[in-house]
Amino acid sequence: MQRLEGRKAIVLGASSEGNMGQVIAQRLMAEGAQVLVAGRKEAVLQDFAQTTGCHWAPCDITDEGSVNALADTAVAKMGGVDIAINATGWGLLKPFLEVTRAELDAMTALQLVGPHQFFQAMVRTMAKSHGGNGGALITISSATATIMLNDHAIYMGTKAGTDHIVRCIAHEFGHEGIRANSISPGLTDTPMNADAKQVPGLFESFRNSYPLGRWGTSEDVAAAVVFLASDECFMTGENLQVNGGLTLRRNPMREEINAAVAKAMGEG
Repeated sequence: MQRLEGRKAIVLGASSEGNMGQVIAQRLMAEGAQVLVAGRKEAVLQDFAQTTGCHWAPCDITDEGSVNALADTAVAKMGGVDIAINATGWGLLKPFLEVTRAELDAMTALQLVGPHQFFQAMVRTMAKSHGGNGGALITISSATATIMLNDHAIYMGTKAGTDHIVRCIAHEFGHEGIRANSISPGLTDTPMNADAKQVPGLFESFRNSYPLGRWGTSEDVAAAVVFLASDECFMTGENLQVNGGLTLRRNPMREEINAAVAKAMGEG
């Protein structure tokens, strides 16, 4: 029997081709789950759904009405929600003193207020007291919510804040049969990081930070999602460090990254 046979899952943040959300959705389907993918780019979602046989729905996590409509759509199309995954994010890299108020507002809306709204909608749908069966709530955080990386402050702060919201949900709604956990990847080979990967030496400068000798993949994260979503998981309120041991060490400093890039480009 597949590990998630008969489960109903939402994956929010799956509207970029080949991104982490889509990889997670495919792994959930391979484990027997019925899946609804959601995000802002309707054409991408529709193509993915047609290719894989899953459901899809538009959703803007920063819009409370849109998030609530997503929960209603999941109930209408699948009969409920057992697994809810937030895989949205924006990898803003910008020096601390140069971050604008508009960027602060946008990042907070996407990575703090938005997840809070998503969790509220999913808890209401899953809670036994509201006619649900409980379930697993999972959000994709970041190793940088724990360890430092230059020019990443607002990203790191909003991810760390959301991790604590997840802990609060786990504490308050465990009696409703709801588990809530986060997953913290490190540097991961995803479409969001495609431009960075094209910079000679940049990805390579991180390799020595990983005790397991490589940066992560979306498949690594998807495997952790399956565990957290399954009945085998007796865990809640935790931040799972799926990053090859990165948080045992540190990300490279700006000077180390610059030196590695210069060397790779023949300038060092």
